[in-house]
Amino acid sequence: MLSWPLQLQCLRGAQVVDISLGIVIAAAAADSINPCVFGVLIFMLAFMLKIYKSRARMMVAGLLYILAVYITYLLLGFGIFKLTFTAGLAIPVYWAAAVIAIVAGLFEIKDYFWYGKGFTLQIFPGGAKKIKHYVKFMETVERKHTLTGLILPIGLGVFVPFVELPCTGAPYFAILGMLAAGKLGEAVPLLMLYNLVFILPLFIILGMVFFGATSKSMEKWRKEHRGLMRLGIGLFLLALGLYMIWSVI
Repeated sequence: MLSWPLQLQCLRGAQVVDISLGIVIAAAAADSINPCVFGVLIFMLAFMLKIYKSRARMMVAGLLYILAVYITYLLLGFGIFKLTFTAGLAIPVYWAAAVIAIVAGLFEIKDYFWYGKGFTLQIFPGGAKKIKHYVKFMETVERKHTLTGLILPIGLGVFVPFVELPCTGAPYFAILGMLAAGKLGEAVPLLMLYNLVFILPLFIILGMVFFGATSKSMEKWRKEHRGLMRLGIGLFLLALGLYMIWSVI
């Protein structure tokens, strides 16, 4: 029976790692405010308004995109968890997740003081260019086949999570590392909750654009606050990684 906080046996027979509902929600919330995610969605919605000529159609396309993002991240999490669980890699994955969280946190904090200088967690090289090409392809298809034009955002919602992984993967991987020592039945609802919290800001941005907010004003806000977003994510990742190590030592 699933209970909160959930205690997962990890590393030593007598040791347990507490993963509470609060940790899962906090990690998802930190992941969801990533400026990479906001930037891609704002760019896409600006093009969608131009492509679909109608806010209603843009809303439908945006909802399909967000749904595809949710399912893709969820299946990706299930896949990593299942591989880790069945291969008996809980211990190395747990430690790798803790180290990655700390290192990623330090890089995120660095960007608060020196944004974009040196190594930065960003989408895969060439990813932004491919997204732009895909969105332009959507425009061409929409002119010829309006039904297909509404289906294509689903494909984009599957593709984007993979190119965003260097930006968004650290909090998710940390939670997966903690869950890997547990049971599949316990991990499933937590992963579903994590990804639901992760996509909530996307619904907010979509709603703001639907009700009249311009992509320029939203992009300006994103650039003004991206340093603070990075700082918040970085501090959380650093704390989470240290907590993971402290819990088993």
